Amino acid sequence: MEGVSAVPVPQPRARTADSAPDSAGSRRSLAAGLLLGAVGATVVLLASGQTWAEGQAATGGGALPLTADGRDVTGAPAALAIVGLAALVAVFAVRGAGRRIVAALLALSGLGAALSAWAGASDSTALDDEAARTTGDAAATIHALSHTAWPYVTAAGGLLILLAGLLALRYGNRWPAMSGKYERDGTPRPGKAPRTAPDPDRPEDLWKALDRGEDPTREA
Repeated sequence: MEGVSAVPVPQPRARTADSAPDSAGSRRSLAAGLLLGAVGATVVLLASGQTWAEGQAATGGGALPLTADGRDVTGAPAALAIVGLAALVAVFAVRGAGRRIVAALLALSGLGAALSAWAGASDSTALDDEAARTTGDAAATIHALSHTAWPYVTAAGGLLILLAGLLALRYGNRWPAMSGKYERDGTPRPGKAPRTAPDPDRPEDLWKALDRGEDPTREA
């Protein structure tokens, strides 16, 4: 029976190219998440300050035109957009389960901003309150009520924040975190080695001690 030689079978090397698509996909999802979150929050904040509703209040001398902006109708979208911005930044400050929680907060803030803006698109309470305050009649109401497109623009911005949160939930575990190289981990740093007394038989040691401002004749 012939002997069997134990020749090691060469193993195929890991294909480094396989990690390239994953790395590229992580960068794309990271860029998309940042862009969607930042643009969505900006849209919500800007659109919330625009005129959402217009109407007229009946007065003794005729009709008084009134308007209400998004913050008069509801302050929820702008507040949730700020929460979304904070969550977008916090995604990179945490890891693991904390990152998933912050990503969920980001998604929920976008969803809340979109829903509240959509609900405010047909709201007339803000204009009724403005009519009562302007005319001094608590029973005053608005006539010829109309709404602009800004509530729907605000809702679209909220949906962008929601998409950013969903991307963070799906791909956030692959995104980088803030560098911790400047963080103190509590490990004591190694101290400097104590200097030994210069050797009197070596003139170069004496000169080095003098350059450092030390007395070479002083014993350690």
